[in-house]
Amino acid sequence: MDEELITDWFDAYADDVYRFLIYYTSTSDVEDLVQEVFIKAIDRYDSFKGDASPKTWLISIARNLAIDEARKNKRKDWRKLIKSYESKVDISPEDKHLISERKLELHQAISKLKQDYRDVVILRGIEELSVMETATILKWSDSKVRVTFHRALKALKMHVEEVHYES
Repeated sequence: MDEELITDWFDAYADDVYRFLIYYTSTSDVEDLVQEVFIKAIDRYDSFKGDASPKTWLISIARNLAIDEARKNKRKDWRKLIKSYESKVDISPEDKHLISERKLELHQAISKLKQDYRDVVILRGIEELSVMETATILKWSDSKVRVTFHRALKALKMHVEEVHYES
């Protein structure tokens, strides 16, 4: 096992894993999970076959870890997530409020999606992974990723429109 390689991967992919876990777990407190992903990567390095990119392999570990974590505590708090993404740029309080409301609407809509749709929206739409990388992480075919992503975006749009209609 090459600990230096894992250290290089940490430097290269920790931010990607962090962003994925923030969206996937809907909490801004994921630093410990990121570390756990890389600890598991060290422990499971022998199972890395090289047929996927290290980033894809690490996000697969992160996804499995997040699923395990979600089983432990089934609570979602999108407000913490949104707080962690509030802009540090000097914008008017009105604009800041409007941006905050839109983020809240989006995160609430994502949370209402069924699990497969949420997975593919986070990976393709937010993390901007390729179809192939997403398929590898989810253990799906490329066509299933494309079809599910298309359906998930339609469902997400409906959820967002529902919020506007109810307002």
